[in-house]
Amino acid sequence: MKTEMKDIRDYIRSSLLDKFEFQNYGHALEILNEAFPKEWCEIQDSLDRLSISIDDLKAAGGNETAIPKKFDDVLYPLGWREIRITGDLLVKIYPRRANQRGRFDDKPIDEKILKGYIDGHNIDFIKDKVAFDLEWNSKDQTFDRDLLAMRTYFDCGLIEVGIIVTRSKELNDLFKVLVDEKGKPLISKYGASTTWMGKLEYRLKSRRNGGCPILAVGIKKACVKED
Repeated sequence: MKTEMKDIRDYIRSSLLDKFEFQNYGHALEILNEAFPKEWCEIQDSLDRLSISIDDLKAAGGNETAIPKKFDDVLYPLGWREIRITGDLLVKIYPRRANQRGRFDDKPIDEKILKGYIDGHNIDFIKDKVAFDLEWNSKDQTFDRDLLAMRTYFDCGLIEVGIIVTRSKELNDLFKVLVDEKGKPLISKYGASTTWMGKLEYRLKSRRNGGCPILAVGIKKACVKED
């Protein structure tokens, strides 16, 4: 469920309010401020420093462009790391004690291991128990993978809150007027089926994040340095 904030200025630097839109699910902002102020400060630093050029917008390659590297440059020196987890599930079967309904033996009669129960979920950046992912221009199904990963990490007790940064809808205004080297409008590359806030929002409203609190952040036109 999306949670309402009393005053967004209580949680977010004023310098970020014109550059990004914020959507708060499961009290993610409150958790970041109260439980992880250092990590939240570092994330805000990376957002404050984000400046996107017109050449960045024109570059092909989705999450392999220069834009994700801008976050790498800030966060990796501070100890944020990309993490991948896998896991097997051990299932133990206990028999009921004879003539004792509701009581079970102390030792299992059988054990089964479900290999690959958690299968290779990875997240771009994790520090302490905060997860951070950037989706610039991938297929929108990538959000399903990201939310499943954060949900899995949360269920395993590895994180307490997640942040996902993507494009806001208002960037479409730029994509409609800018063209690539071949004279083709950029809006054809940044289509409706790629990763942007509209595709993330309905997934969060349908609780695909499970119980993991998520802060969704949309990059707005004010982040673009126009020549």
